[in-house]
This record gives sequence, structure tokens and C-alpha cells, in this order.
Amino acid sequence: MAKKEVQYNEDTVKSLSSLEHIRLRSGMYIGRTGSGAQYEDGIYILLKEVIDNSIDEFIMGNGKEVKITVKDDEVTVRDYGRGIPLGKVVECVSKINTGAKYNDDVFQFSVGLNGVGTKAVNALSSHFVVKSYREDEYVEAYFEQGKLISQNRAKQETNVRNGTFMSFTPDPEIFKKYAFEMGHIERRMRFYAYLNAGLKLVFNGEVYKSEDGLLELIRDESAYQQLYQPIYFKDETLEIAFTHTHQFSEEYYSFVNGQFTVDGGTHLSAFREGILKGINEFSGKKFGGDDVREGLLGAIAIRLKEPIFESQTKNRLGNTEIRSELVSKIKDIVVDSLHRNKKDAASLLAKIEENQKCRQELQSVKKLARERSKAVSIRIPQLKDCKLHLNAKRNFSDKSMIFITEGQSAAGSMTSCRNPNTQAIFMLKGKPLNVNDLPRSAIYKNVELYNLMCSLNIEETIEELRYQNVVLATDADVDGLHIRNLLITFFLRFFKEIVIRGHLKILETPLFRVRNKQETIYCYSEAERDAALKKIVKGVEVTRFKGLGEISPKEFKDFISEDNIKLTSVDATGETAITELLDFYSGKNTPERKAYIMDNLILPEDI
Repeated sequence: MAKKEVQYNEDTVKSLSSLEHIRLRSGMYIGRTGSGAQYEDGIYILLKEVIDNSIDEFIMGNGKEVKITVKDDEVTVRDYGRGIPLGKVVECVSKINTGAKYNDDVFQFSVGLNGVGTKAVNALSSHFVVKSYREDEYVEAYFEQGKLISQNRAKQETNVRNGTFMSFTPDPEIFKKYAFEMGHIERRMRFYAYLNAGLKLVFNGEVYKSEDGLLELIRDESAYQQLYQPIYFKDETLEIAFTHTHQFSEEYYSFVNGQFTVDGGTHLSAFREGILKGINEFSGKKFGGDDVREGLLGAIAIRLKEPIFESQTKNRLGNTEIRSELVSKIKDIVVDSLHRNKKDAASLLAKIEENQKCRQELQSVKKLARERSKAVSIRIPQLKDCKLHLNAKRNFSDKSMIFITEGQSAAGSMTSCRNPNTQAIFMLKGKPLNVNDLPRSAIYKNVELYNLMCSLNIEETIEELRYQNVVLATDADVDGLHIRNLLITFFLRFFKEIVIRGHLKILETPLFRVRNKQETIYCYSEAERDAALKKIVKGVEVTRFKGLGEISPKEFKDFISEDNIKLTSVDATGETAITELLDFYSGKNTPERKAYIMDNLILPEDI
């Protein structure tokens, strides 16, 4: 059948209203929609856009308290600033390119710049309410999907403080299935508090307030022990803090006008360069950037009158004209701080010299490992690769995944039924090495871990990761769970960003098969098994899958198909420090761990 030709003429050219454009191209305004599982999902951007207005009021000296509630998908934000001018309330929340942020006298260091944020929240909400209290009057307006339904202006009750109230519910037509993760919101509250000393935020009744700014952020957010007191500086437009930890990677928090720039930008690159130049000038040596920055934990916050962000979501700063001056200023701050704190300076230089020594030793170990690998085989013997990869230019796929399995039987079943275009298999030979207390050179001395690292292509940087999902596919028994924990320890110890960015997953496979001649039900828990037994009564047969190798290739094909596969992300964003977590589950504290297991063991008679 011939394909129908699409006409390109005057009738196919459309002009959208701002409301229609926001709803049709929501990604331009809030990034990904998402389910709420990730910190940068769209529902949190909606919340951020509303709170940012309240923060801007505080920065300008108006209102020291913001109240936020999230309940049953409804968000409310109440500040005690000046309140939106009553004659412009509707325009300020519904008309694109309308706002006071274009006036430097009214808002000098604003996050909101383009008169878009709150309008996007309104357009992408099933309902949106705004109420401005100003002197002895208020104006209230109610919207549905960005369309004005009603508005009212009246005298307000006595003793009502000036300010603005906003309430919204994300529109399920845009966000589909979603849920607010309170941990993500609490983290945003902490960031707002760190960056705005003296501001009181009340989220669902809990108070967030900070007096020490980025010093407190470094102390609270770090997952690793600090080696010396952080170097700290603050003035009207710049605040920095940094120290070193025992981690192998570098970690930064960067902010512009109170906005968390997740992807960094000019200010972050200037921060990194300024630290390097300052340390080299103080020490009189020429340390390499990798030696100085390994284990570095830092935070920078700047205030700009005219920040240039690379998107509406403001994840990356693009003001290149500030770089050279900022590098020079940070360098001078570092030199001065190290001269003033000789003890901390000595600890800092000792850490850098240790990094330098370890890097030199690592280079020789790397060379031996590569020569050994070439001698064994040109290819990695444990890897059954796929055709499409995440970092490929020609054969690209963002659906590529690698299953890390245990033993021949599981690998055999998966290899015979996988999708060879997007699904790769890496077979483990027994339990991997516990690397919790080992240096990075341990990877190069262990053939299996070295081959795994090479298979993923993450030796130099995880930016070259070959697979979107790194999937732990172990048996649902004690040995399988132990192997899973050892692999998670490996990634958190040496390649934490793979976990942080959501690449590390766990394959969920059925624990039970409940069937008779007419019907088969696969169950992922004992509760699902019990429900299946109530549904299938006659001639029922129950099978408990102890290992992946027990599942036939025909069945396994359905479990790992694109439509049916069940993956659970490994989440390392909780309140527990990663080092403490690893030390407990993978460290040398065997008596303590055994006592915990015995105290929390559920015996059959307890069920």
C-alpha cells in the first residue's frame, strides 16, 4: 500500500498560544516529566519555581519565613514577602514574559529571569490557586490547566500578614503516574537553608534553617569523613567551602543565586581551576589536577545580576565572561586561607602527595594488567556483547543493558533468549572480591573485576559507559544476595557515579510459578503467591525458583523482554553515609553484623 503524501502548505503551519506551547512542549520548561523517583523530575521543578519566588523576596530583605506543604499531590507555598501587586496577580502567573525580575532595583540577584517559571507551573497543573495579600486587601485567582476560572478582590481580615500564597496539583495528563518523594523535597529544603542564612523554611511542619551556610552543607551532605577543617570564604557575591575525603572521585555542589546548578557551568570550572592554582602557588610545586582533586569535596555559591543559564531548568551556568576574574579571586582566597591555617594546609598537602604517589603506583599496575589481559585474549572471555551501545556514535541505543550473572547455567539461559541488539551478558566465576577496604589497584590485580571494568568501559570516566543499565542478575538465595552486595560494594567504592546517576539496577525475577493446565501465574513475592493460590484452586502446582538457571529460556525471554522486564534501581541517596553503609555490610565488623542479623532474624514461628 502506497504511503499517503503529507501536504506541506499554509494549512499545516500552526501558531500556538504560550499556554498551548508549554503543555505541548513541557520538556523545554521543566526538563523530563518523570515519575518523581529522580531528584530532577518535573514535579520537583514545579515546586522549585514557586519557592524560588519566595526566596527572591527573602534575598531582597522581605519575609524571613516560607511555609510549604505537600499532601495528596497538592502543593502549597506561603511566604511573607511584599506580595504580588494586586493589579497584576493574574498576569504574573499566566502571561509569559511578565514580571518584576527585569527590574534590577526590585530584584538584584534573582533566580527567575524570564517571566516563565510560575506560568509553566500554572499551565502544567490540573488546578492552580494564587492569592496575594497586600496591606488591607487581597486578590485571589483560580486556574485549571492554565485557564483562568475565577478571580476575586476584596478586603482582607485583620492581622493577616502580607505575602503570597500558591497552591497547585501537577496535571496527570502531563505527568501520568507520579508521586512526590519526600526525601527529594527535604534535600531541596536543606539546600535552600544552606544558601540563605537566616531564612526559616517549614516543610510539612519540620523547620529547616541554617546559620553556617556552605560549611553546614559540606558537613551534612558529605558521605565521607573529612580529612581537615574545610577552607571557607564568604562575601556578598561569593561563598566557597572545600575539604578532602578518602573517596576516589571528586564531588561538588554549585549554586547561582540560590539555584542548584546540577550540571555545573562556568562558576564550577573556575572553582576547580582556582583551587588548583591556589594550592600550587602556596606549595611552590606543580601538582597535577587529578592529584589535587581526587577526594575533593567542595561547594560554591555565587550571586549574579544577569546569569545566563543554558535552559529554563537552570541546571548549568553559561556566563563565560566571569571565568578569569573568578579563577583569580578563588586562587587568592585559597593561598590566603592556607597561610592562615598551617595545620590544615599540612593535611591538605599530605593528601595530595598521597594521591600523587598512589597514581604513580597505579600506572605501573595498570600496565601489567593490560599486558596480562592482551596475553590471555584479545576479547573479554566472560562477555557476550550486544550490537548497540550507549556511547556509540553509529550503533547507539539508550536501551542497551548488560546483565551481570553468576555461573554458567544462568548465563546460558539468558544468552539463548536475550535480545542480541541491546542485551549483553557478563558471567561471574564465583563470588567477586570484597573491595571495601582495598585501594583502586585491587581492580587491576583481580582479573574478574578488571574484565568487568573493561566491559563497561569505565576505567577512565563513566562518561564512556557502554550500557544504559548495568543489571545485577543474581539468584534469589543467600549466595545470590551475597554476590549482589559484593557487586554493589564494588560500584559504590570505585564507580559511585554509576549508582548516583541511576544506571545500576537489580533484575527482579519470579520467586514462584503457580499453574494448572489452564493458567500460569508468575509471582514475585509470597503475597502474590498466596493470592494466586486463591485464584487457581484445582490441580494447582507451585514451583519455587531458587536460581536463574532453573527458569527455562522460553520463560526467561518474557522476563527480560523490553515490555515485561522488572528493574529496581539501586538507590544511594538516603541519609546514611555511604562509607558507614559499606563498612557495616562489607567491612570487618563480623561480630556486630552477626548480632544485627540475629536480633532481626524472622523465624518461621514468628510469621
